[in-house]
Amino acid sequence: MITTRKVFAALALFAASCSFAATAEAASCGNTSAGFDDWAAEFKNEAAANGIGQRTLDKVFSQVSYSKATIRADRGQKSFKLSLDDFMRKRGATTIVSRGKKMKNANAALFASIEQRYGVPAGPLIAIWGMETGFGSFMGKEHTLSAVATLAFDCRRSDYFTDQFYAALKLVENGTLPVNAKGAAHGEIGQTQFLPKNVLKYGVDGDGNGRIDMVGSRADALASTANFLRGHGWRAGAGYQQGEPNFGAIQGWNAATVYQQAIAIMGAQIDGQ
Repeated sequence: MITTRKVFAALALFAASCSFAATAEAASCGNTSAGFDDWAAEFKNEAAANGIGQRTLDKVFSQVSYSKATIRADRGQKSFKLSLDDFMRKRGATTIVSRGKKMKNANAALFASIEQRYGVPAGPLIAIWGMETGFGSFMGKEHTLSAVATLAFDCRRSDYFTDQFYAALKLVENGTLPVNAKGAAHGEIGQTQFLPKNVLKYGVDGDGNGRIDMVGSRADALASTANFLRGHGWRAGAGYQQGEPNFGAIQGWNAATVYQQAIAIMGAQIDGQ
């Protein structure tokens, strides 16, 4: 026999399940700002359950917001479709090489120590440094944590940037990343534009001061970049042009073929090859 009490209990259970379903749906990925706040609340709970400290989460999520600038940048990456010549012209390859040679001479001891430790010569490191930030002159103006959170929420590459957001939370927790840090539109950090997960995996203390500062220390940024390349198969003394052994490590840096080719070509010119 179905009593009134049982009916009410069933209705209450149904209502609760509907409420949970609505919350879960609201917290899923999205292609506009709608639902971002619900997603952020859900992510914060998930991150707490996965070991991120509550103090870190409170600090981060008090600062995080949906970044329309990040989405515009993510949808507008057209330069990678250019020909190699047009790409290098647009990126100012001639200026990068000219300034890069001067940077190599001015920081000869630093580049020598990096090559001795990681096997990576100055040329490709300087080419990356120049291409990414104009040798540290412009590292981006977007709020890093908001940029990464936005892309974790965005449906296009949600899984990839969810990993990046967890890495960013860990960097905040260990003191490497300030909650108000600014950088590039996709959350890249510092003078050579590392994504958070790469800072965690490849970031090194290049100047020996006991901490990793990808923004303020060129030694940290460049040594970390060399460590990244070594981690992607760089072999000391081998060539790095297309078709040579170390070109594969450069491919690990950026997925765009024209970008890879530009680094190799400019690197060789800076190294005097």
